[in-house]
Amino acid sequence: MNPAMIPLVVSLMTGQVAPAAPAQAPRSETQAPQKPSQVPGIAALPGQPNLWVSNVPAVPDAFRRRMEQYLEARSAGLTDIRDDGKEMLIVTRFADTNQLHVVEMPMGARTQITFTKEPINQAQFQPGNARVIYYLQDTGGGEFFQVFRLNRDTGRSELLTDGKSRHQSLQVSSDGRWLTYSGTGRNGKDTDVYVAPTSDPRQARRLTQEEGSWGAIEFSADGSKLLVSQYRAIDDVDLYVVDVATGERRPLTPQGQGKGGVTTARFARDGKSVYVVTDRYSDFAELYQVDLDKAPPATPPESLTKSVRWNVTDLSLSPDGRRLAVSFNEDGYSKVSLLDTRTRKLSPVDSLPQGLVFGVEFPRQRSDMLALTLADAKSPMDAWTLDLKTRKATRWTRSEVGGLNPDSFAAPTLVRYPSTDGVQVPAFLYLPKNATGKVPVVVIFHGGPEGQSLPSFSTFAQFAATELGMAVLVPNVRGSDGYGKAYRAMDDGVKREQSLADIGATLDFIASRKELDASRVGVYGGSYGGYMTLASVAFFPERVKAAVDVVGISSLPSFLENTQAYRRDLRRAEYGDERIPEVRKVQERISPLGSVDKIRAALYVQQGANDPRVPQSEAEQIVQAVRKRSPDVWYMLATDEGHGFQKKANRDFAQLTALMFFERQLSSPAQPKP
Repeated sequence: MNPAMIPLVVSLMTGQVAPAAPAQAPRSETQAPQKPSQVPGIAALPGQPNLWVSNVPAVPDAFRRRMEQYLEARSAGLTDIRDDGKEMLIVTRFADTNQLHVVEMPMGARTQITFTKEPINQAQFQPGNARVIYYLQDTGGGEFFQVFRLNRDTGRSELLTDGKSRHQSLQVSSDGRWLTYSGTGRNGKDTDVYVAPTSDPRQARRLTQEEGSWGAIEFSADGSKLLVSQYRAIDDVDLYVVDVATGERRPLTPQGQGKGGVTTARFARDGKSVYVVTDRYSDFAELYQVDLDKAPPATPPESLTKSVRWNVTDLSLSPDGRRLAVSFNEDGYSKVSLLDTRTRKLSPVDSLPQGLVFGVEFPRQRSDMLALTLADAKSPMDAWTLDLKTRKATRWTRSEVGGLNPDSFAAPTLVRYPSTDGVQVPAFLYLPKNATGKVPVVVIFHGGPEGQSLPSFSTFAQFAATELGMAVLVPNVRGSDGYGKAYRAMDDGVKREQSLADIGATLDFIASRKELDASRVGVYGGSYGGYMTLASVAFFPERVKAAVDVVGISSLPSFLENTQAYRRDLRRAEYGDERIPEVRKVQERISPLGSVDKIRAALYVQQGANDPRVPQSEAEQIVQAVRKRSPDVWYMLATDEGHGFQKKANRDFAQLTALMFFERQLSSPAQPKP
C-alpha cells in the first residue's frame, strides 16, 4: 500500500503535536535517574539504561548463545532506484538501526551513506540528481517525522521542516522540481499537504488546509498536478487532483455516494487520466482508469483486473506509459502481472521466486526494468530487478541470517478453520521439524486491526519452531485486510465483540490437531495484536498459559482518549466513538482491563515510552491491575522507543526475553512418577 494513503504503520508482527522535550540540566554521576514509570520495582537494566524492567530475570548465557545468530539476521528493503536503473537506494542495518545504503550493481557492496542513531526507513533520490536524497526520520520512536535532505557530495544532511510537527507522504516530482509531504504544523491535529521547490525546499506552502488527514501520492509527469488523498478510514478515502500552481482541487472519486477505500493511484503518462486502485466498486481493491475530464465517474468504470479476485496492492507505470506493473495479494502471497495499457491485457510474471513482493517501481528512464523487494518465510527482504525483455529476475542483495542454513527453517502451511457467523479464519501454521508427540503452540496476532499476517521471515517464529520445538500459528481473524472489504469490516465498531469468537475458534483449531498441545498455548501480539493477546487471557482464561503483550491496548475507551489527537478520529472510525454511551458500554465490556480478575495466564508486557499510538498508560494500567492478584507479571519499558522496537539492542532484548518467557511457561510438563 502506498504510504501516502494511510498513516504510517510501524512494523509489528501497522494529533496534538507533542512539544519538544525541554532541555534538562546534565545529571551528575551520582544522581539516580528519574524513573520513567509508575510500576513498582522497576529499575534500569544494567548496561542498557534506556531499558527499564520489573520482574524480568536475566537471560541465561546458554539461551542467549542459542539465539545470537537469529538476532543477527538483517534485511535489505528497496526505497528507490536511480533514473537509469544503475544504482539502488536501500534500507539495511549493519549497526544498531536501519540506515540508507546504495548498491551500484547486482550483489555489489552496500555502501552506507547515513550514520545516525535513529532509524531511517523511507527515502527517495532527487530525479535528475542522484547525489541528493530526501528522507524521513523521527526521534525516539515518537513518529514526529521530519524531512531531511542529504547531499552525498558533502555527506551532510539538513533539516527542511520545523523539527516538531509530524510529517509523512514524502514524494519528489519526476522532473525533480517539486518536493511534497504532509504535516501537522498548522494545528497539531490535522494533516495538510505541503509543496516546495527543490531549489529552495524550505519555502513550502500548503496545498490543502482542511480538517482531517490529507496525503500526497504522486505528481503528474510534467509536475503541474498532484494526486492527493483524504483519509478518514481504510474504507473511506477520497482522491483529488490538485493544481500545483493555484491549489485548485477537483475530486476523482464520487462525493456523497457511499464509501470506498483507495490503495494507491498513478497518473497516466499524458496526465489526462489516472489509474486508481480502489474497493469502491467491488469487494476487493481493483484497478480502474479514470479520465480527468469525466471525473468523478457517473457510473462505475470498468475494472482492469476483474479476472483476479484478490486485492491489488501496488502499482507502477513505465516511463513510456505502455506498461503497468501490478502486484496482487493472493491469499497472503504476492503475484506480479504486467498490464498493456493499450490492449489492457494482463500478463502474469512467472519468473519471480514465490513469496512476498513490496514496492514495485520502474526506474524513471527505463521501461524495460522493474525494481522490487522480495521476501519469503525462510529469507529476509532483499532487493531485486526484473528484465522485462527476458523476464529474468536478478538479485541485487543477499541478506544474512546469522550464518544459519535457511533450509533448516520451518515453512508455513496455509490453513483455514471455522468460527461463528460463517467465518473461515485463514492462518499460517509453522510446525517444528522432526517433532514427536504434541508440541506447545504460540499464537501470534497481527496489529492494525486492519493488518494482515503474511508468510514473511520472522526470527521470532523461526527460533520458536526450530530451536524451542514449538508450533507457531499466525491467524488473520475477521477484520484483517486482504480477504475483501466485507471480511475487513466484520469487526468495525461494536462488531468487535463478535471478533473475540475468532480467538475461541483458534483455540478450538489447536485442540483439533493431533500434533498440537492445547494445554500449552501461548499468545503474542503487538498493538491491536496486543489487545487480542490480552483479550485471549481475559476471556479464555483456562485455555491460555502465557501471554506477551507488546504495545497493546488494555482498555478501548482509555486508548481512544489518550492516543495522539492526529489519530483519534481515524481510530474512532475503526473502534467506534467512545463518547457515545452505548458504544462505550460495549468497549468497556470487551476491554481486558475490566476482566483482570479472570486472568490466570503468566503475563509479560513490553512498551515504548514514546508511543504516540498506544500510550504507555495502556501497558502500566494492565500490569498494575494484574499484579494485584499475580505479582510476578514481567514488564519492560524502552525509553527511546515508540510503537515497537526499532533499535537492535532493544529489539534483541525484547525478543530474547519474550522467547525465554515462553520456554519457561510452555516447556514440557513433568512426567508422572512411575
